[in-house]
Formats: sequence, structure tokens, C-alpha cells
Amino acid sequence: LEEAAFQLQQIFRIDISIALNILGVESMRAGHCRTGFTCFKLAADRGYSKAQFNVGLCYEHGRGTEKDLEKAALYYCHAASSCHAMAQYRYGRYLLQHSPGQQWDRLQRALTFLERAATAGITEAQAYLGVFYMRGLQPQEKRGLKYLLLAANSGDAQSRYHVGVCYEQGLGVQQNLAEALRHYKEAAAAGNRHAQERLRL
Repeated sequence: LEEAAFQLQQIFRIDISIALNILGVESMRAGHCRTGFTCFKLAADRGYSKAQFNVGLCYEHGRGTEKDLEKAALYYCHAASSCHAMAQYRYGRYLLQHSPGQQWDRLQRALTFLERAATAGITEAQAYLGVFYMRGLQPQEKRGLKYLLLAANSGDAQSRYHVGVCYEQGLGVQQNLAEALRHYKEAAAAGNRHAQERLRL
């Protein structure tokens, strides 16, 4: 694998870590998951954040290796620390979902990563934060609505539906049934089942 990566490096004059990551992606596409994982791991252990994220995905989904959420989180953490936005989202989500007793420092660390990912334009992070702030132990409805609107404007139909709920119920915004209806219609047109049901009611 390293020889193949070296040859790829010579052809395209790219870093060996990038070459290994490309080989990993191509191996995965061809259905050679173990080879793909090995390539990702070699590049990840050289500090390449895209490969670290890919190793995290492999461990999270059990592709080319045993499923191991703790190892997935470790690699997401490495990539997130190098400002890989999708890794920041996945690592932040992991911290929230696996926090024993919702430890305050771990919670704050999770939110920091999720907010960085949301600011970088990761729709999943925006949607996740929107729901989190709406439903948390101490709801922050205006903050939640802000993130839901970001996700909705990025094309997330579920978030668009949630924005409709906010307008219908006056959560984080003044109640406005006409505006709620508009958001429900947009979400329904995008295929959101909850919005379609809401419109029928």
C-alpha cells in the first residue's frame, strides 16, 4: 500500500498522506473495506485530518474493522482539533450522547465543537443544535430557532418543519400562524412527512 501511495505521490506530486487517503477512498468504493481502512489508518497516523475523520467513520460503522465507538470518537477528536468541520459535528454529538450524568465541562466542550461545525456550514450540526437548544433542560428558544433557520435555509426539510412549529407555538418568536403555514408548506413540498400530516390537520 505504501508503494502504491508512493507511486501516486510521484505522479501527482502530492503528500503521501493525501495519496493514502485517496487510495482508501478508492478501495472503499471498490468494496475493499479492509484495504481502505488500512490506507486511512496509515494516513491518519501521519496526522492527516481527512483520513482521521475517515478512520472515525470506519470505526463508527464497522467498515473494514470492528465497530468501536470509543475509537471512532478518538479519531473524530483528532480531526476536530485540526478544524475538520464534520469531525467537529460527530465528536460533539458523541460527547453529548455519551456524557455520564451530563458533566458540565464535557457538555460545554461538546457545544463548542457543535457550534464551530454549525458556523462552518455543517447543516447536520445546525439542525442538531436547533433541536438541542429547543428541548434542553433549560431551553434557549431564540438560540434554537436561529440554528433551525440556518439548517432550514441550507435545505433541511425537518428543520423547516421545526421552524413551522416554532411559529405556530410562539417558541423563540412571536406566534404567527401564516408564517407557520408557509414553513409547513415548504417542508411538505420537500417531502417532510410531519409537515404533510400537520397540513392535513
